[in-house]
Amino acid sequence: MEKIPMTVGGQKALAAEYEHRTASERRRIVEAISEARAHGDLSENAEYSAAKEQQSLNEGRIKELETILALADVIDVSKLSGDQVKFGATVTYIDEDTEEEKTYQIVGDPEADASAGRISISSPIARAMIGKSVGDSFEVAAPGGARSYEIIKIKYA
Repeated sequence: MEKIPMTVGGQKALAAEYEHRTASERRRIVEAISEARAHGDLSENAEYSAAKEQQSLNEGRIKELETILALADVIDVSKLSGDQVKFGATVTYIDEDTEEEKTYQIVGDPEADASAGRISISSPIARAMIGKSVGDSFEVAAPGGARSYEIIKIKYA
């Protein structure tokens, strides 16, 4: 399988989630299943069914995290530099039509969260920015038509 680029912070966050799910969450769900079993007939026991579903979802996420962490290509952004946009860059750009300014860090798919200021390296906007420098413009196809942006700041931290 292909390696998954990830920042040090992203790897730490996913490792912490894995630890939480395998230690405390797994134990909590097993206790909920045991408690629901004590209520008797399992065929009509909503608590038991809900706990088993939680267990299935938790175990699925644990397997997903194991795969992601095994394939992680961890990149220390603090050791990167340059004047072009690449993985790990925090880029500030403005919409050339609305003058709206936005700042995002380009990260790996598993750690992307636009509401927290992190976009995936495979997102259309990140792909359009890669290789560009301060002052460069780039376009992104949007449902209402292409949008033009200008990069005003690039930093690695």
